[in-house]
Formats: sequence, structure tokens, C-alpha cells
Amino acid sequence: MIALAQAPAPSDAIAFEQQQKWSEAAQVWKAITARNPSDAGAFAALGVDLSRLQKYGEAATAYRKALKLSPKLPGIQLNLGLAEFKQQHWAAAATALRAALAADPRNDQARTLLGISYYASRKFELAAQYLEQASKADPANAELHQMLAQSCLWARKADCALEEFRLLLQQSPDSAPTHILMAEALDESGKTAEAMAEFEAAARISPKEPNVHFALGYMHWRAEEFEQAKKEFEEELALVPNHEQALAYLADIEWKNDHADVALPLLEKSIKANKSYRFAYVEMGAIHLALKNYKEAEPALLEAVKLDPAEPDAHYQLGRLYQALGRKAEAERELRKTRELREKADQSVAGKMPAPAPDLKSIGDK
Repeated sequence: MIALAQAPAPSDAIAFEQQQKWSEAAQVWKAITARNPSDAGAFAALGVDLSRLQKYGEAATAYRKALKLSPKLPGIQLNLGLAEFKQQHWAAAATALRAALAADPRNDQARTLLGISYYASRKFELAAQYLEQASKADPANAELHQMLAQSCLWARKADCALEEFRLLLQQSPDSAPTHILMAEALDESGKTAEAMAEFEAAARISPKEPNVHFALGYMHWRAEEFEQAKKEFEEELALVPNHEQALAYLADIEWKNDHADVALPLLEKSIKANKSYRFAYVEMGAIHLALKNYKEAEPALLEAVKLDPAEPDAHYQLGRLYQALGRKAEAERELRKTRELREKADQSVAGKMPAPAPDLKSIGDK
């Protein structure tokens, strides 16, 4: 504790703050709150100094005590939201920031941080709603436009995504990642040829960019252009040998060409690379079923169902398997599930490409 001639007073803390001695100021505020635990303003001021010391967890605790004592204390919800944001506690941050925005609908900082919190927690439809407003208030902020574009894409708002990616490409025409995301948005709009041209542009700009050849391969695979697809998947694997999606779709092509002996090891490698990749289990189960390797088919298909019970393809294959084994009740159960489930049928390349993790470095300091 800082030695003071008398009981610590707010003026002592303010004097330390004017000298940017945040630790000393925080100690004074702690002493004041210990002496007077009903002083909401002291708790709020303590939270500010703790935030300056990057002690965001302690700051959030102080802000919450201030809120409990005085719910309408100006700026307190925004400060709490920022402290939670800095800890990447996205749900808690969003709760506080919504309250801050309700108290002051013109607060652009609260709106921006709320949009980013939704983006970081992958609530892309809500993120797009707030980031669109935030980007209008700060049109030169390329990071906001990038997050808005990605949010629109993953929220399946293709028109919004295309508009934002076009703007970003005007600013940075040699950005391979932006060409990739632009391609996904074009594919989402049904503009396959334009999407492929954007992926090809990304490959020219950055020949070792991951996922570009997979995306091109997937689009050829979807169009049943299997030779072209195989070439692209092999190019992806030359760059990323354990790319689980490229391995699994290449296995599918090999199986279509009656090369089960090639397909199965590829699927085993895909599953080894990612034990949660459902498509590889479905493919493995279907191949073993066709080969009448029933003991191998069942665990693969059951694992696929476990990973996503709402997808009908594994249920269908299980139904066929149980029919082949004469297990009529189980077969009927699985085939009934297949009929009842509404097929998601997400055939867009955006639904297959991995979403990059948000880059949130330094955001919130701006």
C-alpha cells in the first residue's frame, strides 16, 4: 500500500493518474472502495486504472461492482464490454456492449466492438448487421470492411459479400486471400466461371496459397469433371500433404474409377489428419459396404452419424447396410430417418472451405 499522510482520497488517485502512475492510483482506489464499499464511482475509476494496467479480469470485476451499485453510471457498460473483449470473452462482451449501445445508440465504438465480438464468436449474421453500420461510420477502415465481407459471406448474404470484396480488391488487387473470398462469394451467387477465375487469380498471385487448388478441384468434382478435379486435388496435396478434404475427395474419384485399393488408404490418411472429418467416414463406410466388408462399414458409418446426426447420407448407407445384414427393424429406422431429415445440400465451395480464424490483434485499441 502507498504510504499516505492521511486516509486516501480521490484527489490522491487523480494525482497519480495525472502522472500516469496507474498502479499507485489503483491502490488508492482499492483503499477507498475498502473503506466505502458503496462508492460506485470509486469502483468505476478502479476498473479504468486496472484496464490501463491490462488487468482486464480485475477491471471487469470492479466494473460489475460499480454497475450493481449504480446501473446507470455513464460509460460503465462500454468499459465493461471492452474489458471482456480484451479477454476474448465474446458473449460477456456482447452483453455489455448491447447495453452500452442501448444507452447511447450513436456510440460508434460500442457498435464496432459489438460487431467484432459477434464476428469472433462466429455469429456472422449479427456481425454483418453491426459491422455494416460500423464500416459506414469508418469507411477507410479496411479491417472492418474485411470482417464485414467475411461475415456476409458466411451468413450467406452473397450480394453484401460481393460488394465488399469488390471494394477490397479495388484497394488491394494483389491480395490472394481477398481473391479467394471473392471467389467463394461468386460461387455462392451461382457464378461458377467467375468464381474459378478468382481462384485462378489467387493461385497466380500466391502459388503456394493453401486451399486454392482444393477449391478448384471441388468445383470440378461438383461438375463431375473428375480428371480436372483429380489434378487440382493432387496439386493441393503437393502443397499440403495432409489436407484431409483433398485426400477424401481424391479417394472418392479413385472409388468412382473402381480403385478401392487406392481409395481406402487415402481415406485412412484423411481420417488420421482429422478424426472429426465426417465426409471421410461416410466414404469409407460406403466403400466397405459396396465391397461387402460389413464389419468395417458399420463403425465408420456410426462415427459419421455421431459427428453430425442431421446429415442424411450416413443414415442412408446404414439403412442399406442393415438391409444387407437382414436387420430389418434397424434398416427401417435408418431409412425412415433419411426420409425425415431435410437435406442440407450445401454444395457451395464456401461450405467446404475452412473459415480462417479471425485476426483480432490490436482491435479494440483503435
